[in-house]
Amino acid sequence: MFSASDHAFALYTYGKSPYLGECVESLLSQTTKSHILISTSTPNESISSTASKYGVKLFINSGKPGIAHDWNCAIEHCETPLITIAHQDDLYEFRYTERMLDKVNSSARPLIFFSGHGELRPEGKVTSNKLLNIKRTLLKPLEGGRLNSSRLVRRRCLSLGSPICCPAVTYVMPNLNKPMFVEGFKSDLDWQAWEKFSRTEGSFAYDPEVLMWHRIHGGSETSALIKDNTRTREDLAMLSLFWPKPVAKFINHFYAAGQKSNG
Repeated sequence: MFSASDHAFALYTYGKSPYLGECVESLLSQTTKSHILISTSTPNESISSTASKYGVKLFINSGKPGIAHDWNCAIEHCETPLITIAHQDDLYEFRYTERMLDKVNSSARPLIFFSGHGELRPEGKVTSNKLLNIKRTLLKPLEGGRLNSSRLVRRRCLSLGSPICCPAVTYVMPNLNKPMFVEGFKSDLDWQAWEKFSRTEGSFAYDPEVLMWHRIHGGSETSALIKDNTRTREDLAMLSLFWPKPVAKFINHFYAAGQKSNG
């Protein structure tokens, strides 16, 4: 059985985010307290002062910055078997850690835990829109827990896109192989990880309740990758792991249209 002392939030940050402090506060406000650290490859006064203000340990990554490298570094800084890579712009509901531990401890050989998520937009919190509803539909087979160990079901949930929100995920490290993230992808490295995990014996522990909020804004890295078509190219590469190339291209045409809601 895992306890709160077995979990850490590794808060990945880069540059200067005006939302970093809010993210840290949401982690500190969890009903079930666990470890928190900040990991960055772009040290600056803003990050240092935020870490100092909230009394959170700050780790500076070595090596050439890159999203896969940075996420792998965030994991390496942790000494716990359960790790959540928090993102600097996002927020977590107070019961995220509590609900995560409940699900992980009631699952057979869990690989990852993930929750439902909503969006933070300039107009406020959004719990329902076309894209969010599609993602929830794709994940519906995993809700009851009976099918979350099925390789076929897990892969089918991932075959039409990535419905799992990366910062909503907790990794159960004893059941996963390192490195977690592979160099080369900039946008879909999380989807690539889910695909790899879907071929591994174990379960995806899923709580459909909205337990974290993903911020959508024009200055985000995701929005930048959509604008230069990196996202579309990587989506096609990922879809091709599940479908014949002509079918993957057909699906990607419609999947790319859904990106317009991000930013």
